[in-house]
Amino acid sequence: MRMLIHFLFHAVLLLAVPAGAGAGAAPAGAADAADAAADPPRGSLVIIGGGLRPDNDAVWQRIVALAGGPGARIAVFASAAADPAPVAAAIVDYLKRYGADAFQVPLAVKLADSDYRRAADDPLLADAVRGAAGVFFSGGDQARITQALVRPDGSRSAVLDAVWDLYRRGGVVAGNSAGAAVMSSTMFYAPKTVFATLRGGVREGEEIAPGLGFIGNDVFVDQHFLVRGRFARMIPAMLAKGYKYGLGIDENTAMVVDPQRRVEIVGSKGALLVDLTRASTDHARPGFNVSNAVISYLDRGDLYDLASHTFTPSAAKAGGKLGARADLGAEPVFSPDILGRNALVPLMENLMNNRRSEAIGIATSGRNGTLPELGFQFTLSKTRDSVAYAAAAPYSYSILRMRLDIRALDLGQSLSTQ
Repeated sequence: MRMLIHFLFHAVLLLAVPAGAGAGAAPAGAADAADAAADPPRGSLVIIGGGLRPDNDAVWQRIVALAGGPGARIAVFASAAADPAPVAAAIVDYLKRYGADAFQVPLAVKLADSDYRRAADDPLLADAVRGAAGVFFSGGDQARITQALVRPDGSRSAVLDAVWDLYRRGGVVAGNSAGAAVMSSTMFYAPKTVFATLRGGVREGEEIAPGLGFIGNDVFVDQHFLVRGRFARMIPAMLAKGYKYGLGIDENTAMVVDPQRRVEIVGSKGALLVDLTRASTDHARPGFNVSNAVISYLDRGDLYDLASHTFTPSAAKAGGKLGARADLGAEPVFSPDILGRNALVPLMENLMNNRRSEAIGIATSGRNGTLPELGFQFTLSKTRDSVAYAAAAPYSYSILRMRLDIRALDLGQSLSTQ
């Protein structure tokens, strides 16, 4: 019975592969050596921060449109999932509802009765992916994606080469949650909590590891970003690996990156841009610290050009640039838990609507934490470069170029014994 199932699956894949798609295909690792000379990809990325709802029309429709519209073939990878088959089936169903001709790719570490190493270099499976116009990587554990698609020696499998071929010729590569994490050349692999990352930093092969690098080598990507306070773990990772720019996307929201590297925010919330081009650390000071980081909150509909580093507000905010006002309050702007759920952006908004130039946020490990004697102070500052745009209906903000400094605080005694 199992042999019959495998035979039928391969027969279906053969029907999905355009005539001649596999002819003259490069060896599995050839793309690795050719990357430096290859033209920039002509495709697009849809980087989703996790928690993508089935009724998020804006994101699902954009994926299908970028793949070519109704009838577009989209290969679904549930490689990150703990139970891949039902996860892939659900995503295939969602994509079909929005008009795509989606199909599952049976390649996952956790897929029952399957040898993922053999599947990753199956030429028929690689040709089926290459013949598609888009791919979708599910959420789960991003380490499973790279384990499934990258050979033990670090080279690309035949299936991963096929994904890159699709992307280079103009296809769309979409990823949700774990599927978003693999978009940069470095990803979080087995991270500690956000606070523990501030305390202990990151190590190659432990907290961080190589991703798949679709967005390029110059931008770090993270997901579930604002709802989980993950901006504070991105900065240590960026500093450790020398990244100057980072993009963190929030839940049920996507960053659509076009071939010119313009980023559009699509969905329900927004993304945070972290700029460390002028940032510095003082190694003589105890604990993690950074000065002169710059952060920007990009809201839905906004555009950011990664090539020119220019910002274009959404149409709803185009005439809504905030100016000086006499009626602004002057009360202290403070957050006792800056790493709390969705705490950062409201603090930024409050500061922009205040005569004060600084806001303070505090992070501690909490009363039940195992690292109680050190906290962190986050200082947000308005500078001459800071600007905000607002829309009234629906109410939303975009906030650009706010300075962020982080320093360690010695709390002096264990919070757990107070």
